[in-house]
Amino acid sequence: MAKIYLDACALNRLTDDQSQSRIQTEAEAVERVLHLVWSGEAEWKASIVLEAEIRRKPNGEGRNDALRLISLAGELLRPHRVSVERARALEALGYGAFDALHLACAEQATVDVLLTTDDRFIKQVGRRLGKPAIRGLNP
Repeated sequence: MAKIYLDACALNRLTDDQSQSRIQTEAEAVERVLHLVWSGEAEWKASIVLEAEIRRKPNGEGRNDALRLISLAGELLRPHRVSVERARALEALGYGAFDALHLACAEQATVDVLLTTDDRFIKQVGRRLGKPAIRGLNP
């Protein structure tokens, strides 16, 4: 069974403005991933970092929808001290603060893939910046 980690960008696609075809396509992909989770074909590992980032979102309804979804994740992990240190090192290499935390949490959870719609984040992971232990892909 595949283990996945969704970052806030991916999860927020479900409530983003769907008028752009890319956003609509990515939202549909996230929905398919969540269906795999609910059908037992994939395991979703989330973190309190994801929850904290979602809580910063100004859109009340979209924020509440995302928080409800997080409650359905198979695991809501807290970053270990080692993961926080790893995130600091990743941030020093150029990752954004939340991106670094998400990557460190995904590594801690030993997922197969971190799903994000953030092109810059995908490129950083793809270039192996900081030697990530997992892949970062667009859903």
